[in-house]
Amino acid sequence: MTSSLYLSTTEARSGKSLVVLGILDLILKKTTRIAYFRPIIQDPVNGKHDNNIILVLENFRLQQTYTDSFGLYFHEAVSLASDGAIDQVLDRILAKYRHLADRVDFILCEGSDYLGEESAFEFDLNTTIAKMLNCPILLLGNAMGNTIADSLQPIDMALNSYEEESCQVVGVIINRVQPELATEIQAQLEQHYGDLPMVLGTIPQDSMLKSLRLREIVTGLNAQVLSGADLLDNLVYQHLVVAMHISHALHWLHEKNTLIITPGDRGDIILGVMQAHRSLNYPSIAGILLTADYHPEPAIMKLIEGLPDAPPLLLTSTHTHETSARLEALHPALSPTDNHKIRHSIALFQRQIDGEKLLNYLKTIRSKGITPKLFLYNLVQAATATQRHIVLPEGEEIRILKAAASLINHGIVRLTLLGNIEAIEQTVKINHIDLDLSKVRLIDPKTSPDRERYAETYYQLRKHKGVTLAMARDTLTDISYFGTMMVHLGEADGMVSGSVNTTQHTVRPALQIIKTQPGFSLVSSVFFMCLEDRVLVYGDCAVNPDPNAAQLAEIALTSAATAKNFGIDPRVALLSYSSGSSGQGADVEKVRQATAIAKEREPDLALEGPIQYDAAVDATVAAQKMPGSAVAGKATVFIFPDLNTGNNTYKAVQRETKAIAIGPILQGLNKPVNDLSRGCLVEDIINTVVITALQVK
Repeated sequence: MTSSLYLSTTEARSGKSLVVLGILDLILKKTTRIAYFRPIIQDPVNGKHDNNIILVLENFRLQQTYTDSFGLYFHEAVSLASDGAIDQVLDRILAKYRHLADRVDFILCEGSDYLGEESAFEFDLNTTIAKMLNCPILLLGNAMGNTIADSLQPIDMALNSYEEESCQVVGVIINRVQPELATEIQAQLEQHYGDLPMVLGTIPQDSMLKSLRLREIVTGLNAQVLSGADLLDNLVYQHLVVAMHISHALHWLHEKNTLIITPGDRGDIILGVMQAHRSLNYPSIAGILLTADYHPEPAIMKLIEGLPDAPPLLLTSTHTHETSARLEALHPALSPTDNHKIRHSIALFQRQIDGEKLLNYLKTIRSKGITPKLFLYNLVQAATATQRHIVLPEGEEIRILKAAASLINHGIVRLTLLGNIEAIEQTVKINHIDLDLSKVRLIDPKTSPDRERYAETYYQLRKHKGVTLAMARDTLTDISYFGTMMVHLGEADGMVSGSVNTTQHTVRPALQIIKTQPGFSLVSSVFFMCLEDRVLVYGDCAVNPDPNAAQLAEIALTSAATAKNFGIDPRVALLSYSSGSSGQGADVEKVRQATAIAKEREPDLALEGPIQYDAAVDATVAAQKMPGSAVAGKATVFIFPDLNTGNNTYKAVQRETKAIAIGPILQGLNKPVNDLSRGCLVEDIINTVVITALQVK
């Protein structure tokens, strides 16, 4: 029996997208077999697909098509209902719903939008659909601009209607609550509905989520981008019409991420605002929107084009007040590509809503074991509990700073950033990164008072290799060596680097300073491969080009220990092009010897080799090639015979299955240091920092 939930609202623009993201993220910690369905969607405008469907499909990679994801268009529903054919509407919706529900453990249905003049019809239809599908209902209210009484009244009306139709309501959430009213509204919810078996919660209005990005404004106003096209992701927290003298206008510039609106012929305002943006005494602005189709003078444009950190300059043909009015009418939407807002939305939902209580009302959800979402969730929770201190040497890199913002804002770890402090501050400001630098430690190795002490330590460690104190001082200006020394001396718990520098640049200082653990002869690596329904461990795919049999055995045992430490039951497959005793050749023999060495060292470990990949993962193939094996068909740890095989395999699996690959995670060092791919995404950096925090002994 498929578990389901129907998200229904009391009015338009209640912020359903945030709640949809939060619920699906919550359910994915229990099962990957989920689906998303909208019974009715708005008619397409200019051929554009429904934004919420695209948002969900792209963010959660659900195994369904766009057409699978909705029943019919709003105009079709109205037309059929007007002709007395409401049953046809319901039949079409039911057929599409069952097509999805038969394949999954959980399905989330999102009700219609209430954007037209048929809101009463929409509410009744949503009630009928929820009842027909036997879905419990999560009711979402909207407090934006409302008093407490006005916020609660639609909730009362909706609950009464659902009770009359014998619909089960499992929760009431009021969204977009003014922060100063949140406590009182929550108290009123508890007073009115606290004796009912449902989740009750409020979500405060959020400055980021209610703000447009510049690219939305460009599209909405059909504006021309004169400069700063690479900064259109800037958020606009407010806009300010400036027509007065610049000396007076600056008194009104109080908030960051303000969009300045001014006629295009006001060169004095344009230049003054540009200077304010660059000044540390004024907040950064989001951009400048010029009106009335007045282009700035060529000399002014030449000056702007020569400023490396100039805010975007936009131009619209409407006059100033009309432009301001049109801007007020625009509403932000969660873009499927806006990862920052998506992560922020999910985090906000997690903070405000009792997810576990909601899950208790959806008892038919079946756990599928350690799913990738649950794996990552558990890691983040564990890292947050430990509050480890991680050093990020590449502190001037924008991806590192964006990852740092997420890690700090969600309270996962403590951070030190290395680099030129002024450059870090400018990068954060110019790129509008939501990182409070007062919450991180900033160190420039070239000017740090600790460099002399670190150099002395390095000299003592390496003088037998011919290193002089002068050479040590010079070496400790390098960010990787400085960060590694922090870890070695216990002034940081771990280090993550490699978004800009090579693997060798990260690993060499660790080998020289931190060194390998007792009993280990080499440093190796693993990737956590988060597939659709499980998490696997791949090693070694990043460090050792061609390990010998003894080294391969050590990699296998170390990788098994890593898997176990992160909640994965290790069943180790040492891979080759042959399974069992059938194959011959030097490459197969190396794997056979490695297997024997590993079994001798840890006889109780479930370990098999040599074994082919298909026999390791497919139970049917395993039954034919290696019957009776404790590993074949159900391996969780895969050890590749060489770097060429491992690196190509992990990348092929990652690309072809859209798996999340976390790593490389280094193992065998006395203290955790981990490498990043130079093509890493912000999410990759976050995941690697979390893993590093959990490697700390």
